[in-house]
Amino acid sequence: MLNVYLMVISWFEHPNGNAYLRATKLTIATMNYDLIVIGSGPGGYVAAIRASQLGLKTAIVEKENLGGVCLNWGCIPTKALIKSAQVFEYINHASDYGISVTGASHDFGAVISRSRGVADGMSKGVQFLLKKNKIDVINGHGKIKSGKKVEVKSADGTTVTYEANHIILATGARSRELPNLKQDGKKVFGYREAMTLPSQPKSLVVVGSGAIGVEFAYVYNSMGTKVTIVEFMPNIVPVEDEDVSKQLERSFKKSGIEVMTSSTVESVDTSGSGCKVHVKNKKGEMVVIEADAVLSAVGITPNIENLGLEEVGVVTDKGRVVVNEYYQTNMPGIYAIGDIVKGQALAHVASAEGIICVEKIAGHHPEPLDYNNIPGCTYCNPEIASVGFTEKAAKDAGYEIKVGKFPFSASGKASAAGSKDGFVKVIFDAKYGEFLGAHMIGANVTEMIAEIVVARKLETTGHEIIKSVHPHPTMSEAVMEAAAAAYGEVIHM
Repeated sequence: MLNVYLMVISWFEHPNGNAYLRATKLTIATMNYDLIVIGSGPGGYVAAIRASQLGLKTAIVEKENLGGVCLNWGCIPTKALIKSAQVFEYINHASDYGISVTGASHDFGAVISRSRGVADGMSKGVQFLLKKNKIDVINGHGKIKSGKKVEVKSADGTTVTYEANHIILATGARSRELPNLKQDGKKVFGYREAMTLPSQPKSLVVVGSGAIGVEFAYVYNSMGTKVTIVEFMPNIVPVEDEDVSKQLERSFKKSGIEVMTSSTVESVDTSGSGCKVHVKNKKGEMVVIEADAVLSAVGITPNIENLGLEEVGVVTDKGRVVVNEYYQTNMPGIYAIGDIVKGQALAHVASAEGIICVEKIAGHHPEPLDYNNIPGCTYCNPEIASVGFTEKAAKDAGYEIKVGKFPFSASGKASAAGSKDGFVKVIFDAKYGEFLGAHMIGANVTEMIAEIVVARKLETTGHEIIKSVHPHPTMSEAVMEAAAAAYGEVIHM
């Protein structure tokens, strides 16, 4: 890479009255690329690698750690925390399996440290992949400029301008902050702070019950924190099928988590040693919950500020960048993927979008992404996995449906594993047998949902699922049994 430096000498007058010469080195280099990706999360780094595979000279701009939020503060470290919680939970219930364990305890600091170590290892893995694929990594804050330029400002203030034929914005999102739930990072915090607390709170209010909220509720409850979930909607995990939501609420209450639905946090008083959370419950009554801390898990806000969008004329709508089915913005050569565009804010969605985007740039003819066949997974206990229409959505869309449901209480593998909570629910179009959707809650169901995604992609019918032999004993047998239940052919129920 060719760098050109300009040394600027100027007079500097100190407040003490003395004058000095000051030298400032400015980098004015321009490096040309086929593609520059701003952001190295699961959308950005995957797009960059696929672009390099397709022969494009590629660079990626990242202001923090490679891997973005997912690898450093989201998907990966939270799953490490969840695994620690599961191990501790197994130990505490060892007697259920005929095993005696005494004196079991956990080291909260060590649990947090393990999670951070896993995240660091994954970030180094991304670094290796980028190097392997000959992708230049540029550290700093990227901002698009007119003429297909990217200005990168590093931590020391040095600014470098790069040129590219194509620019992909993949800057992700951050924790959403409500006006009446301001985050101070100590008593009221988002998911990043929840992963690195200096000590375990004895009590915690979780506001919001999406994936982030229920996963942290499970982790902290499993390790002994008194957890209360406050959810504005009538059901927790409100995007899921209603049967799944109700099952999770039952399971959570059984494990000691208090659940308040149709409730609103009006304010939080942090003036004392802890927090006083003022909540309007479903009866319209105002109640005060005292807790050590509050986790705000009310969604995310796309990172579209300070990217130069307005200066170059990129159109946005409701806080997201407007793109077509191949992620092209209204400005030629500028694209956007991931959490900053319309669609599910999921790591695997961002990765798929990145691949489609660069394949189109490279002159291929990729199939646009089917957003109705995106699996969603939540890693609390019991786990949740779903894809396609919920029962209500299918009815609202005008389908006449067949619904099959198979409980894990009737599964030999689930009984042997001591994981009988939950079920598999499948939905078919009654007329043509189209696989409209599937909704699962139970142990390891996040590992089972891909079967449904592939089946729906291949336009598999319910009868084809029934006639596909599933291994015994497995949790996955429940998919076959649920399909059979939809058509009145279920054997084990």
